[in-house]
Amino acid sequence: MCNTEQKRYYTPQFSEMASVSVRRLSWAMNMSMVQAVNELVSYLPQLVVNSKICLACKDNTKCQGCIFNGSTVPQSALSELVN
Repeated sequence: MCNTEQKRYYTPQFSEMASVSVRRLSWAMNMSMVQAVNELVSYLPQLVVNSKICLACKDNTKCQGCIFNGSTVPQSALSELVN
């Protein structure tokens, strides 16, 4: 269930491959699929060039909370599953 203090955001429809993959990832991480997707998102700054994301951004009103702005680098539980 959603905590009343947490906002719900856009929920995309995953392809079958994505859904199956996230399910298996969540099992390996011993967490829910929602938590696993959040972990995947928190890992993205380690995979991409943040400045390219910022240059392509069309909404500069959320920079403070964006993981690509470089001010914070969250540690991800995925780190232990990556080579």
